[in-house]
Amino acid sequence: MGRRVAWAAGVLLLLAAAGAGYWYLQPRIDEGDPETLRIHGNVDIREASLAFNAAQRVAAMHAEEGDRVEAGELLGELEPERLEQSVARAEARVEAQRQKLAELERGPRPQEIRKAEAELELAEATARNAERSWQRLKALREDDHASAEAVDNARAAYEQARARVQAAEEALSLVRAGPRQERIQAARAQLQAREAELARARHDLGETELRAPSDGVIRERLLEPGDMASPQTPAYTLARTEPMWVRAYVPEPQLGRLQPGMAARIRTDTFPDKRYAGWLGAISPTAEFTPKTVQTERVRTDLVYEVRIYVCRPQGELRLGMPVTVTLPLEQEAPGREAACDGPP
Repeated sequence: MGRRVAWAAGVLLLLAAAGAGYWYLQPRIDEGDPETLRIHGNVDIREASLAFNAAQRVAAMHAEEGDRVEAGELLGELEPERLEQSVARAEARVEAQRQKLAELERGPRPQEIRKAEAELELAEATARNAERSWQRLKALREDDHASAEAVDNARAAYEQARARVQAAEEALSLVRAGPRQERIQAARAQLQAREAELARARHDLGETELRAPSDGVIRERLLEPGDMASPQTPAYTLARTEPMWVRAYVPEPQLGRLQPGMAARIRTDTFPDKRYAGWLGAISPTAEFTPKTVQTERVRTDLVYEVRIYVCRPQGELRLGMPVTVTLPLEQEAPGREAACDGPP
């Protein structure tokens, strides 16, 4: 009998505690001021999973759990040797192509022109000598002192010499004209391709460093030096310090009196005498309720809508999941974010 009484008393106490908690968490009008809505919620923030954008072994991890970091701060490094070698090779290819382009743009050297001129003079002298030999053999042939074959050979030698003169003239013309513009443009395009390869190699080398994308607090450190990193493997979990908001719920009867931008005041149990300025941000377009299906007018008032109350200056004192109390004056013009944050806390 005693056990049954004790068990019944325990169940009643549990139900009473659950009811008190449910009553405490329900949004309600402040009894002291019927134009003020007091709601309870929890601090929420955005989180980011930070990963190296390269597959390489971790060389160093500079942050620990709980560390506050600033945007751009170095958090970790990968072993850079392989990528440094790639950069060096790309730099060498760029320099070689740059020199090749410069050579084409400068055109022929004076020595090359003089050489082509000398080769033309040599070809002309050879042609003149071949012509004289041919003419002498023709005269001898008339006196029957030279064979027809010798005359024909001398004429062929002369014609060959004249062809070499023409070739030397064309070669000199090409040297003086310099390289074709198409060759220069092709060399310039090749240089641009080499420079793009160098930029990519340097970018890949820069990816060996992991930097904070924004101000925040390190929640988790997931890799250690010696681990193999990859873009699919998070190295840190970063909790952003901005923006910070309170996730709370507003009853359906009060929904029509709320407007985005309304000023709000936030209080925590940790600092009960301190107030934080805030402003009403997003209001959920969909309702939430218990039970899941509501059809009667009696239980319509159990509908609640999720809202976000953004905190203007959290000052590093609010933490993820921290329970807070938010007061919203219902009879106010929505001043907007700037006015709400510039006002007194």
